[in-house]
Amino acid sequence: MPDLPPRRLSAVAAMSENRVIGVGNGLPWSLPNEMAQFRALTLGHPIIMGRTTYAANGGKPLPHRRNLVLTRQANYTAPGAEVFASLDAALAATADDCEPFITGGAEIYRLALPRLDRIYLTEVHATLEGDTFFPELDPAAWTVTDARHHHADARHHHAFTVRTLDRVR
Repeated sequence: MPDLPPRRLSAVAAMSENRVIGVGNGLPWSLPNEMAQFRALTLGHPIIMGRTTYAANGGKPLPHRRNLVLTRQANYTAPGAEVFASLDAALAATADDCEPFITGGAEIYRLALPRLDRIYLTEVHATLEGDTFFPELDPAAWTVTDARHHHADARHHHAFTVRTLDRVR
């Protein structure tokens, strides 16, 4: 049997300073450069998301990625995606990939957090209204290994910082 590549379970998320990640099943901001980074990170890798996040993407899979949808709803179908009833089952289905990504929403981040090795976390420098929040992180459990700041400009209403957080082992 061939050796599998080293595996890292990662999450990619963006949140406001007050931890908001969504409002009304959408994003409360438009940050094209942050979305481009999301695309670049996840292309060619499996992405694991909840049913609501899949629906917020228009009920369509993100292209050039294996889309895995978690739901407790029996008989749920997600055209162009694979449906799983548990995070364990979805992770087992991605065992051959070196870096599957957790892409939301809040409940899926919360479920995956104890297993994550890395988080690509964008902090939007604003306090925003929302109804969905990123889980609290234990600062002692994570170290920042990279940080890149982006200023607000004509295309980005808010400044933001993208941090790579690696779990302290």
